[in-house]
Amino acid sequence: MCAVARIVKRAYKYRFYPTGEQAEELLRTFGCVRLVYNKALEERTRAYTMQGRRVSYAETSAMLTAWKRTQELAFLGEVSSVPLQQALRHLQAAFVHFFAKRAEYPTFKSRKKSRASAEYTRSAFRWRNGRLYLAKMDGPLNIVWSRPLPEGAEPSTVTVSRDNAGRWFVSILVEEKIRPLPPVEPAVGVDAGVTALVTLSTGEKIVNPQYERRERRRLAKAQRALSRKAPGSKNREKARRRVARIHARIADRRRDFLHKLSTRLVRENQTVVIEDLTVRTMVRNRSLARSISDAAWRGLRSMLEYKCDWYGRNLLVVDRWFPSSKLCSACGALRDTMPLNVRRWECACGAVHDRDVNAARNILAAGLAERRNACGAGVRPQESPLGRGDWL
Repeated sequence: MCAVARIVKRAYKYRFYPTGEQAEELLRTFGCVRLVYNKALEERTRAYTMQGRRVSYAETSAMLTAWKRTQELAFLGEVSSVPLQQALRHLQAAFVHFFAKRAEYPTFKSRKKSRASAEYTRSAFRWRNGRLYLAKMDGPLNIVWSRPLPEGAEPSTVTVSRDNAGRWFVSILVEEKIRPLPPVEPAVGVDAGVTALVTLSTGEKIVNPQYERRERRRLAKAQRALSRKAPGSKNREKARRRVARIHARIADRRRDFLHKLSTRLVRENQTVVIEDLTVRTMVRNRSLARSISDAAWRGLRSMLEYKCDWYGRNLLVVDRWFPSSKLCSACGALRDTMPLNVRRWECACGAVHDRDVNAARNILAAGLAERRNACGAGVRPQESPLGRGDWL
């Protein structure tokens, strides 16, 4: 029996190389987007703190129209209006999440620290014969098509961005049919670590590539060179770009590795059980904080969540307080303590355990047991049977 395909929204990200005119237009657009967002946030903050009044998206849209008519901000009318309106919509969404207590209060966008981006909807771009034309631009973007878009896909939203290393990217959002993978029997427990990025209940250990550690010497050298450059000079900007390129290389390699690992786990197993880790607390350990951040467990969990959802797999999350390392997977005996330096231990029943493999097996058993206890309640992918937590 064929599985029913799902229609999902999926973004395809590509690198592109703008002409001088296109780069100048996009940089102006980025600046106007940041300005509109910050001015709207300032007005909404003033109304909220001084009058106790919530400002709606429609009111900020009217403010934008008024700003364009002033002599001081007339330049806002020189760029496409769609990215400016989208910035107001993003601000509205941020306030919705804040008032629902799902996020912190929105903050102002910084020219140096915030991501430079602009979002174009259907009315602000044209898609013709595989070429993308943005508003206010005559020619198409020179996109490097590293992978094809789904056949017959029509972009609904296009987001253009520029990272700190000076690279330009375009993210194309399309609707795509994704068919679930054929059902398989195996289930796997996954224990996250530092030396071994993950240890599987099958006994396999996947070594942490530690991309940040590999580049640490080059990064330190580049940062020292940056610190010696005069603020505001062209040489300082070149040195800053050099540091940014090293960071980008680390992030790209890490993301590629996590994608391959998460895809493999989803393809080979019907059920994936992971542990709910409070990484926000774990990174307070000064001796492990850098290694924990380099492991990027939060990124792996996010990938497992949406891939399990797409491909019809089950993702179960075991409670953060479950004593996976101190519990004997053979007899169920619980030890009082288990210091981090203990990597192998012997239980009173005679079983000799590798600490990480034992923890992975306990995580798998706990996840499957909780799912059986649900007894038809329907454990959905991306849901935790015992509660959600914070991964990095």
